[in-house]
Amino acid sequence: MSLLMFENNSSPPSGFVWLVGAGPGAADLLTLRGMRALQQAEVVLHDDLAGRELLDFCQKGTEFVYVGKRAGGHSAAQAEINWLLVSNAQAGRRVVRLKGGDPTVFGRLGEELQALREAQIPFEVVPGVTSACAAAAAAGISLTQRGIASAAIFATGHECAEKSGPTLDWQHLAQPGTTLCLYMGTKRLGDLATRLVASGHSPDTPLLIISNASRPNQIIRSGTLDTARELAADADGTPSLVLVGEIAAQNRELLAVHSRANRHHVAV
Repeated sequence: MSLLMFENNSSPPSGFVWLVGAGPGAADLLTLRGMRALQQAEVVLHDDLAGRELLDFCQKGTEFVYVGKRAGGHSAAQAEINWLLVSNAQAGRRVVRLKGGDPTVFGRLGEELQALREAQIPFEVVPGVTSACAAAAAAGISLTQRGIASAAIFATGHECAEKSGPTLDWQHLAQPGTTLCLYMGTKRLGDLATRLVASGHSPDTPLLIISNASRPNQIIRSGTLDTARELAADADGTPSLVLVGEIAAQNRELLAVHSRANRHHVAV
């Protein structure tokens, strides 16, 4: 059976799941397809990185279920989330799993897809603006730039404790001519910066921490690997994306303009 059982301009069947990327948080960065999914949903399983105003797109009577997985706080177990997706769809309900950023990037999408496939639940993945791209846009820089950065690497700063495969090789992860984009990296950023410096990277390597990218309370913190620990401590507790590499030093004048336009820019 086909897992995607309807055309984009027709109504989905009962017992259907959308896995929707909410983008970085601002409601107007949600895709039109994501908005249409929310408008048809009967149940929305959402995390706490998606802007709450996105739920205003839903019809009256939609059931909202919080399943956030923030480090250091109460987290819904992934098995519980999988069960909620499958059981609601099997009951004939149209379900949206709303994830911050893009669901394919550190969103545990693979585990949820496996549960849906095993239960033969039809679904659609709706991409969203991933946090690294949103953070770069908010900071007024490009993740890649001719002559400065020819590649961008997406990595998690908080690897799963149950991971069975090899851990990340930080010594070789950030190479010259690349931009390292760290998700969920503020808690361990001081230690990671120490590792990068020990492996040969200059303590003066530029970095940015962009907190609440695209939101009214966005803060951009700029510094270097040498000041990473101090910056990370200041950003602790807020959804943040870390960009490491020479590209982070670009367009400082534009960052200052952002600061004057009701945005904060902190340099260390």
